[in-house]
Parts: sequence; structure tokens; C-alpha cells
Amino acid sequence: MPKGMLIDLTKCMGCRSCQVACKQWNNLPAEKTSFNESFTNPPALSAYTFTNVEFHLLEESSGKLDWVFVKRQCLHCQDPACVSACPVEALYKTEKGAVAYDVDKCMGCRYCMVACPFEIPKFEWDKTYPAIAKCDLCSDRLEAGLAPACATACPTGAITFGEREELLKEARARMAKEPGKYINHIYGEKEVGGTGVLYLSSVPFEKLGFNTRVPQQALPPLTWNAISEIPLIALGVGALATGLYLNTKRRNPSDEGDTEKGEE
Repeated sequence: MPKGMLIDLTKCMGCRSCQVACKQWNNLPAEKTSFNESFTNPPALSAYTFTNVEFHLLEESSGKLDWVFVKRQCLHCQDPACVSACPVEALYKTEKGAVAYDVDKCMGCRYCMVACPFEIPKFEWDKTYPAIAKCDLCSDRLEAGLAPACATACPTGAITFGEREELLKEARARMAKEPGKYINHIYGEKEVGGTGVLYLSSVPFEKLGFNTRVPQQALPPLTWNAISEIPLIALGVGALATGLYLNTKRRNPSDEGDTEKGEE
């Protein structure tokens, strides 16, 4: 059964233990941080930050201000668009539910970045031979029977790891037990055909920057229509380049011939 995580935003206190645990387990370097309008430090997900906690200061209906903390990471879609968009199968879905990545296969096309509706895959722009980087749900830990590092580090129980179907049951149970505490929406239950990472919240997700305009159907059938044209485009570009080269050679004498005449 595919695994996943339920993130209850009402339980998150913004301690960033998950963020630190992710950095440590994945051996990710520190990044220059800044204090910005979202009070996030570092400011966003990147090739060196797979988990990020955002701070949102919202005004309640009573006029009172309150903090809501949002853990950002790859959502590990049930039928991921990034996987279908990758022409070399560098991204793949594991049996345990993670969307993992084989850096040795990547050719740096960045189609996965375009295909992902949540803008998760990031590019190593600062490297000579860059690759894609993102959360892989600690696939190595899953294979060893362990929970992701972020889930084990959470001190408040905001992150629950388990089988996706059981997590959905748990989310519905919490909503039924405290209907005034949560909005009636489990984010990730149906978005893009369902995701492995699910969210519960006390405020509408659009107020927290979630993409609430994504379709409820899986995206690969849509991305494949575009990606399937890549071989034809590549052949067309190759043929055009070859034609231009041959045309240039016909118009100009060879450099070798010019050199021989100069030597005589």
C-alpha cells in the first residue's frame, strides 16, 4: 500500500524541526536566509531546501490576528505529472508511494518543473552539471522500514506518517470530532487525482497560498499529449541543423583546402 503523510496545520507551531531534520538526513547545505513578507527563513523551497515552513499572519473574523504555519514539500502525487513529463524516466513512482529521482538519468531538460502544478522540482542553477532536486519522501528510510525524517522530528504530532487510505480515515475522523476546528476540505484527497501528502487546516487553503485551481483529475494524460511530440520536435530540429550545415559547406570552400593552398 502506498505511504504518505497527513499534515495537520492546526497542530504545527512553526518550530522548523522538520526542516532541520530534512537538512540533516539529506546532507543539504545551509542557505543564506532573509526575513521577508511571509516570515519564512529560508524564503522558499530550493535545490538545497526540500522542506520549508512558511509563516502566515492572518486576521480572523473577530479582528484578532493569528499565526498559521505551513509545511511545504513535494506532495508525491498518486499519478505524478513530473514522472509522465520526464522523457528519460529520471523521475519515477515507487511502490511505497514516493516520487523519487535518479540523477544519473537526468538530462537537465526541466520538463518536470513545467509539468508540476505545485512548482516543486528545483534546478541546481549554480552547478556546472546541474540536476533536479526535491523531496523524495526519504525513500531510503522507507525501504528500511522507517518514517521520513521530518515526521519523526515533529514534536507536536502535526505530521502523521502511514498508509494513505488510513490517513484519509484519520483526517475524516478529526473533522467529524471537531467540525468547528477544521474547514471541510482535505487538501490532496482529490487534487490532481490525489496526493500522498494530505493537509488539514482551520482556514481556507487559498489564504495560505495553496493552488486550489488544480483539476481533480490526474494530469499525466494532459502532459503526455505535449511530451509525446518531443521526439518529432527533436528530429525536426536535428534535420534543420543538418540542412543548414550542408548548405553552408556548399557555399564555402573547405578550410582544409584553403589551408593547403596557403601552404603552397
